[in-house]
Amino acid sequence: MTPGFTGGTLDRADALRHDAEALAAKLADARVLALDGLMPAVAADGQLAWIARDAVPADAELVLLGLDAQGRAHAAVLPAAGEEGTAPAMRSPALMAVLAALQPGEAATYATARSLLDWHARHRFCARCGATTHAFRAGWGRLCDACGTEHFPRVDPVVIMIAEHDGRALLGRGKGWPEGRYSALAGFLEPGESIEEAVAREIGEEAGVRVGQVRYVASQPWPFPSSLMIACVGVAEDDAITLDTNELEDAMWVPREMVRAVLAGEAGPFLPPPPYAIAHTLLTVWAAEPAAG
Repeated sequence: MTPGFTGGTLDRADALRHDAEALAAKLADARVLALDGLMPAVAADGQLAWIARDAVPADAELVLLGLDAQGRAHAAVLPAAGEEGTAPAMRSPALMAVLAALQPGEAATYATARSLLDWHARHRFCARCGATTHAFRAGWGRLCDACGTEHFPRVDPVVIMIAEHDGRALLGRGKGWPEGRYSALAGFLEPGESIEEAVAREIGEEAGVRVGQVRYVASQPWPFPSSLMIACVGVAEDDAITLDTNELEDAMWVPREMVRAVLAGEAGPFLPPPPYAIAHTLLTVWAAEPAAG
C-alpha cells in the first residue's frame, strides 16, 4: 500500500536551489499553489488549485516545491512576517474533507508546501543568536542575517504502532477524538533511543503493555506541522492493559477478523482512522497477515 502524503510527482530539483539565475528563470513562469493561509484552495475537479505567477504580487517570495514532468516550476508564496495565521495551524474538518478527496500526488505536494511554510513562519529568528533570518536555497533553508548560521527544515520522528497478542491488535482512543474513533498508539522519539525502543516505551507508558520484538511496516510524512510517522508492530508479552488516562481515553484489543471487517466498511466496535493516515495503512497491512500458527 502507498501511505497517505507519499507518491509525490514533482522533481524537487535540488540543483536549482543552488543556481540563482536558473531558479529565477523557472520561477518567472511558475504555477503557484493557491492557499488561504495554510488551507488549500480546490479546483473544480476537487484537486489542488494553481494560479499563474503573474497573479501574485511581483515582490512575493516564492518557495520552490519542484518541477513537473514538463519542467515547469511549482511554488508556494512565503507569507511576509506578520501575515501567518490566516488559517488554523492544525487540522480542521474542512481540511480533512479536502485531504480525503485529493489524489496521492496532490496530497504529497500539499504536505510539502504546508510543512515548509509552517517552518518558515516559526523560524524567522536565529536559534543561535536571535537575529532575523531570511529564506535562501529556493526556500529550503533560512540564513541568519547576523551570524550566518544556516537553518534547515526540521522533521520530527514519531513512532505509531499497534501491539499484537494472540491474533489481536491493541488500539487506543485519544481525548476529543470523533465518537467511536480508535487508532494506533503514537509518540515522539526521544533523544538517545532507537525506533524499537521508542515503540516499546510508548506502548508501555500509554497502555501498560510490555512489548518485545518490534517490526517496521512503513513511514509517512505528516504535515501537522512536520513529522515523519514510522509505523511498526510490537509483539506484546501479555495483554494486561493499565491505561494512562493523561494520554488515552480508552484502549482495547481487537481481533484480526474484526479489524478486517471494519476496514471493509462493516459495522464494528470502533471507527477506523481515515485512509490518508498511516494508522489506516498499518491496520490494513496487519489485518491482511495470516494468523500465527
